[in-house]
Amino acid sequence: MFDVTLLSDATEGGIRRTSFRTCAAVCSEQIDIETEGDVIRSVKYTKGCQGNTLGIGALCKGMRVSDAVARLEGIDCKGRGTSCPDQLARALKQL
Repeated sequence: MFDVTLLSDATEGGIRRTSFRTCAAVCSEQIDIETEGDVIRSVKYTKGCQGNTLGIGALCKGMRVSDAVARLEGIDCKGRGTSCPDQLARALKQL
């Protein structure tokens, strides 16, 4: 119901770039993630609350994927059952 959808997944030079479509319950529409091994290099959201999504990306940069999932999974936005951070956790779990 709140799952993200993989749009693209490519690896070049050890950098994995993935894009996910978020569910309709959140303000953001897409999340683009770059990882190197188990470390998040960047997170960029399309749409959503700009300050919050930029903050999420800045906080996750350099973090291990498993640590980000543990911190973000289950965060709810206004009783929607998910949120932009939770959508990121769901995407990271698919990596």
